[in-house]
Amino acid sequence: MAALIGAESTLGLQGPAACQIQPQATREADDTIPANYLQLYRRTGQETGIAWNLLAAIGKLESDHGRDPHTGVTSGANYAGAASPMQIGILGAAGNTWGGTPRHRANTHTGGYGTDGDRDGWDDVYDPADAIPAAAHYLKTHGAPNDIHAALFAYNPSNDYVDTVLAQAGRYAHHGIQAITAADNPTCDQATLGPLPTNSVAAQVITHARAQIGKPYVYGATDPDAFDCSGLTMSAYRSAGVTIPRLSDAQYWWGATVPPGQEQPADLVIFNYKPGHSGPGRVGIAYNPAAGTMIAAPHTGTNARFQNYKNYPGGAVGFTIRQPINCNS
Repeated sequence: MAALIGAESTLGLQGPAACQIQPQATREADDTIPANYLQLYRRTGQETGIAWNLLAAIGKLESDHGRDPHTGVTSGANYAGAASPMQIGILGAAGNTWGGTPRHRANTHTGGYGTDGDRDGWDDVYDPADAIPAAAHYLKTHGAPNDIHAALFAYNPSNDYVDTVLAQAGRYAHHGIQAITAADNPTCDQATLGPLPTNSVAAQVITHARAQIGKPYVYGATDPDAFDCSGLTMSAYRSAGVTIPRLSDAQYWWGATVPPGQEQPADLVIFNYKPGHSGPGRVGIAYNPAAGTMIAAPHTGTNARFQNYKNYPGGAVGFTIRQPINCNS
């Protein structure tokens, strides 16, 4: 089991967990979720790609993070046959989605979602270290993180339940209910993420852009709670004391052209050119050129996130900004 990693420490990690940017906890989360449960939610989110606050919201509704004294949380089953702090089916109307007996050897193939989250050799439905990862696996199988609503409805087929979970998740963490995957690459590691640039301006641009990940795309927005694509790039450069134009086409013509293959971290990635326009319609910030990773606020209905510009439909049409922005200091 990987160690707990906070979203603020993703640079410098090794392995797939380095690709996950998890939402930041609110004061309500820190003050009301038991420390051991908060650690488990965050660790499970980091390892599975399901936002930890979504798991915590389920845990709150199902058992108040294990504090509910009724039957079915630490032993037995509730009236419907569900058990554990996450209320996973073990019998009766809830079915046996856990698989096998409530506590069974981890090497026993049961066909359910039973999970040995703490690697102690047992799948124990009453152990939150096992139940929370099992809930995450159930959500992933039923559509998360791409379709959170469908996954939650499969977990409990009630629209009121879905709405209540989402509302609680919003109170536990700012800016969204989805973990962000760098470059959409499941094998991403430190080699593909790359280090921060040593130049102070470029490093600040990258640092600021990373801090906006998870905030929603809103057309015309420039900060602090939402961005469009060029609003994000302008804000990132402004944080480093550099003024660039507001719109993506103006940013394209303003900066020095950088030949493809020579782009560096914090250069602007220009894409989505449309004939008849004054310039390309979308822009992002190069993060790790070796992997083709950029930070961008793509379009309505998305959040600021990592993307791979090498795999972007049509590819990048150019790169801009170099000297003196990325010169060695």
